[in-house]
Amino acid sequence: MDPRYAIYFVPDPDTVLYHFGSAVLGYDCFTGAEIPPLDAMPVDADRWRELTREPRRYGFHATLKAPFRLAAERTEAQLISEFVEFSRTIAMAPTIEPAICLLHHFVAITPANVCAGLDGLAASCVKHFDGFTAPLTRADHGRRLAPHLTTRQIGHVERWGYPYVFEDFRFHMTLTGALSGDCQKPILAYLRHALACSHGDGPISVNRLALLRQDNPGARFVVLAHRAIC
Repeated sequence: MDPRYAIYFVPDPDTVLYHFGSAVLGYDCFTGAEIPPLDAMPVDADRWRELTREPRRYGFHATLKAPFRLAAERTEAQLISEFVEFSRTIAMAPTIEPAICLLHHFVAITPANVCAGLDGLAASCVKHFDGFTAPLTRADHGRRLAPHLTTRQIGHVERWGYPYVFEDFRFHMTLTGALSGDCQKPILAYLRHALACSHGDGPISVNRLALLRQDNPGARFVVLAHRAIC
């Protein structure tokens, strides 16, 4: 199976925000290494690892261009080169006021307010790298055509390979997998407190783009290249 690539916002690895998010997931996508979890978790370590198993595969990030396979005529070296050039064209880093909330039964960091600059950055990533994107495999196509999608989102899958783009894009940094009702409130409260203790209540600057690679469906995504944006 060909590798997949993705373009994400991943905080600088030296920031408290990245230390927080990677510790929640137990994985450092810059090094590919597992890391110790946060202290005083509301469930035991084995249960926490299971609750974060799915997002751990992707690392701590916000999706700007969803995972894709390379078009047949493109190479990884060309993609990296284009990624570096594209990063240089971003004139300003969007900034958000973070909020931790539940999205469809999982916990994520989201913007407290709409940020047009952020939506524009995501749209630019989707459009700019469309020529590097291979058509979806039958399996990927089936997975992305979830039953709850709207007509517009189905159209996005057919044209762009992913339902949540443009008007349907929502910036989020996933912290857990799906949670059962009995553990949603305590885990949400725990993560809100942990973020406040580490990052505080200050804004998050979406000031770094990262290109990641997943070698096979069971592998975790690892950063291939990353660039700060102004």
